[in-house]
Amino acid sequence: MKTILLLAALSLAATSYATSTGSPFYGDPPDDHHPWCVHDWNRPQPPRVEPGPAKPCPPPEGAVVLFDGTEATLDKWEADQEGHIATKWVVHDGAMECVPKSGYVRTKEHFGDCQLHAEWAAPTNVEDESQGRGNSGIFLDGVVEIQVLDNYNNPTYADGFACAVYGVAPPLANALRVPGKFQQVDITFRRPIYKDGKYLYPGYVTVYCNGVLVQDKTQLEGPGGHRVRSKLGPLPERGPIRLQDHGNPVRFRNIWCQPLPPRGHETGIHGPLSAEATAAKRKEIAAMVRADAAKITAHPTIQMLRFAESLVYEKDELTFQKVEQMAGQYVAAIKQLPADKFAGAKDNVKSIARVFQYLAKNNIIPTGFPPKADLDGIIKAQGWDKEK
Repeated sequence: MKTILLLAALSLAATSYATSTGSPFYGDPPDDHHPWCVHDWNRPQPPRVEPGPAKPCPPPEGAVVLFDGTEATLDKWEADQEGHIATKWVVHDGAMECVPKSGYVRTKEHFGDCQLHAEWAAPTNVEDESQGRGNSGIFLDGVVEIQVLDNYNNPTYADGFACAVYGVAPPLANALRVPGKFQQVDITFRRPIYKDGKYLYPGYVTVYCNGVLVQDKTQLEGPGGHRVRSKLGPLPERGPIRLQDHGNPVRFRNIWCQPLPPRGHETGIHGPLSAEATAAKRKEIAAMVRADAAKITAHPTIQMLRFAESLVYEKDELTFQKVEQMAGQYVAAIKQLPADKFAGAKDNVKSIARVFQYLAKNNIIPTGFPPKADLDGIIKAQGWDKEK
C-alpha cells in the first residue's frame, strides 16, 4: 500500500510541478562536490534575458569557414560513422538542415582549443515539449556538448537547457529568440590538460548566446553525458565539431572555427607558472635579449642597455662584466665632453642613471656599482637632481 501511495505521489508531482523539467531518480545523484542530481528537476530554470537585435557575425581573418550556406561547404561535413560517408543533411535557404533519423554530422577537419561561431534555428512549427522540442547539440572536440533546444517558452531540466554544457552546467540566462529565428552562439573552448595521468590545468567553455553571456568560463572536468556525471579525465587533443540529430529538423548556418593559440602555461605569455617553468622561461627570455643586444653594434649605449636588460631575467656574470665595462666607457665619454656639449647630455645622463637606480633597487647590480656612483655624482654636481 505504501509503495502504491509513493508512486502515486511521484506521478502527481511530475504532473503538477515538473512535467517538462525532468524526473526524480533519473540522473546520477548528488556527491561530495555536486549538490544537484544530473538533470535535476529541482534545479532552478535560467532567468529570461531579452537579447539585442541580431547582427551578422562574419568570420575573422584566419578562421576556418565550416559552412557558409553553400553546397560546397556542406562537403566539409560527413556522416558521424565509420567510412567517411557523405551526410544526408541538406542545404535549404542557406542553412544546413538536419534530416531526422539520418544521424549526427561531423567536420572532416579536427580541432582542439578553438573559438566557434554558429547560428541555429529551431522549427517554426512548435511541437512537443521539454527535450522533444527543437533538440540538437554542438559538440566540441567531438565530446563536449553545448545544448541546442527550443526553450523560448519551454522549461526543461536546467542542465539540459539551451546553451547548457549538457549534463554539467545550466546557462546563466535564457536569451533565446522566438522559434524559427536564428540564435547566434559564440563558444570559446579549452580542453583540460593532463600529463602522465596527472590533472594539470582545467578545461573550460565560455558561451555567448545572442550577445548574452550564458557560460562564464565554466570548468570542464571531462566530457558530459546523458544521466551520468562528468568525471575527471582527458579529452582528445583534437576532434571533430559534431552536430546532433535528435529527431528535429534544426537548421544551422554561418559556422566558422578559429583555432586558439597555446594557453599561458604553455607559452608563459599569460598567467602564473610553476617555479621551474618560470625559471626556464626567464632563461629563455634572457638568451633572446642577449642575442638581440649582440646585433646592436652601431649604437654602444643602446647595446649596453639591452645587455643590462637581460640581467633582469637571468643573472649572468659574463654579461654583468660586459655591462660594467660598457657603462664605464659611457661615463668616461660623458666626462670628456667639452663644456658647450655637456648641458646637452643632461637628459641622456639622467635616463641612464635611472636605469642603474632601477637595477640596484632590484638587486640586479650592486648598490655601489661604480658607473652608477659616477653618474649620481655628475647629476648632483650639475644640480640636475634639484630639477623637477
